Amino acid sequence: MSRQVSELQTILAQLTAEHRKLLAQMDSQHAAMMKLDITTMGDLINQQEATRLRINNLEGRRKAAIRQIAATLRMSEQPTLSALAQVFPQQAAGLIQARQELREVIGKVSQRSRHSGRLAGAVLGHLNTAMRLLAAAVERAGLYTRRGVPRLATRIGVMEAVG
Repeated sequence: MSRQVSELQTILAQLTAEHRKLLAQMDSQHAAMMKLDITTMGDLINQQEATRLRINNLEGRRKAAIRQIAATLRMSEQPTLSALAQVFPQQAAGLIQARQELREVIGKVSQRSRHSGRLAGAVLGHLNTAMRLLAAAVERAGLYTRRGVPRLATRIGVMEAVG
């Protein structure tokens, strides 16, 4: 039984390492987005997808390990890491520490993802404004304000911009 819990701790450590890799890749992608470096962003997207696949694989292994431990202990439900720490007090500190590290890294990944989403939204907003200016200039070539600025068309909706 101790071997199974040790294997679970190893899987949790691997999950934490993969999430740290994902966080570093997301930081690099954020920097590339700030510079509008398309080639770097494309490379990082591929790396992130590979990391996400490894995380999904490790998550499946983690669930299988917990199911195996639960079956060995004849538990009706899948136990949480806190419950496993209570059942195995000699390995409780390692399980709780692994859980805490994983939670912290996942929180940072979530925060970085939220920031990147906001940055992407801001860039798309600026592109939408540029397209409106261009469309208005092309559509109404002779209509300008007194200050010499072409009149703007109404905001282009997402569905109109896509296709």
